[in-house]
Amino acid sequence: MMQSGAAAGAARSPSYGNFQLTALVALRMLIGWHFFYEGLAKLSNPYWTSAGYLSESKWWFSDLFISLAASPGALGVVDFLNSWGVMAIGAGLLLGCLTRAATIAGIVALSLYYIAAPPFVGYTYAMPAEGAYLIVNKVLIELAALVVLLAYPTGKIVGLDRLIFWKRIAGGESREVLTAAEGV
Repeated sequence: MMQSGAAAGAARSPSYGNFQLTALVALRMLIGWHFFYEGLAKLSNPYWTSAGYLSESKWWFSDLFISLAASPGALGVVDFLNSWGVMAIGAGLLLGCLTRAATIAGIVALSLYYIAAPPFVGYTYAMPAEGAYLIVNKVLIELAALVVLLAYPTGKIVGLDRLIFWKRIAGGESREVLTAAEGV
């Protein structure tokens, strides 16, 4: 049996309570600020490079990461993409702009950071860790939080995505998203 357009749209649209929406948006904005500031810090430090981090890689793809660190041309591209990419991810999450793409890009970036330097027994790095980690570190926790944000999106409710995707939303595909958001 086919659902009516309204019923089908309601099934697809997220309906969060006030506390849930506030918590999800706060999480998105906190992670967004962290990414944005990390990118800004990298850009404002003329001596920053990812060479040290990449050259100490010890797990999957370590040969690739080490060769990137050893190649000045490749390292320049990696550093550019890292600083500007992290800042763009942060801006997207903070503003709720292209939130899905920013969230996925953040998951990919954090996955690469984790793979390059996992906190496993026997792996030591020149850069000291802020605490004692075993398998789970801040990178993995932030990655998991982004997966939560991917599963429970908020950009089209609270963010610029609401304006960017207005025609598609107002055109009936998810009109209930806007109605639900106005009631929140």
